[in-house]
Amino acid sequence: MKDMFVETENYRRFIGALKSVEERGAEEACLVVVDGDPGLGKTTTLSRWVVQTGSVYLRAQCGWDYNWFIKDLLAELSVSPESIRGKRDRFARVMQELQFRAEQAMLEDKVFGLVIDECDLISRRGEIMEAIRGISDLQFLPTILVGMGKLRDDLRRYPQIESRAPNKVDFRALGVDDVRGLIAGRCEVPVAPDLSEFVARASKGHAREVLDAIRAIERFGRRIQYGPDGVACADMASQPIMNDRNTGRAILVPGGF
Repeated sequence: MKDMFVETENYRRFIGALKSVEERGAEEACLVVVDGDPGLGKTTTLSRWVVQTGSVYLRAQCGWDYNWFIKDLLAELSVSPESIRGKRDRFARVMQELQFRAEQAMLEDKVFGLVIDECDLISRRGEIMEAIRGISDLQFLPTILVGMGKLRDDLRRYPQIESRAPNKVDFRALGVDDVRGLIAGRCEVPVAPDLSEFVARASKGHAREVLDAIRAIERFGRRIQYGPDGVACADMASQPIMNDRNTGRAILVPGGF
């Protein structure tokens, strides 16, 4: 599979939300909420943005408390948490490191931010959520909270936090054009339109299943002589192409349309 990032409509709406943060009126309104079902490309999109901007990426853990969160953040900032004693000193070092990176990004005309993935795991833990708000407020730091559905509802428990997150991006199922683009950009063998359309329907727009289909198409396509349009449904008839995420059963390619 080609190592290529394909810009989807979800990605474009995410970038639009970041643009809104840059152009915001209230400086403290710099939280962005990204949510949606698993398998829609949230982590892939955020990981790319982090690499492009030099931002900080953290994956929340089920057992996080305030101290664990701060220690993980320091470690991600390449600072040994054990070298700093005291809650206040650790927080101060976090702010110092984030400010330094934000200033460097500004010199390079980049947007620097903090991404916290799997945020549903901590969205009911007031101490951690308030710590995130505090970091964002003090630095006016774009902070992206990534969840899988309940995050947006949980934030209503914290009016001071929810009011700072006017920009919300709901990752949606990929449309047919997005699926075609993903297949064209990532698949190492050409794929005929009928097979691309079948993948779009069978995957129900989930990027994870589309990537599974691409792997199956590549394996099969390298073994056959396909037509000028690429691997078609007729070529892969009755071949498994992905699994149904609800039943776990293999989805087989039909004979054609």
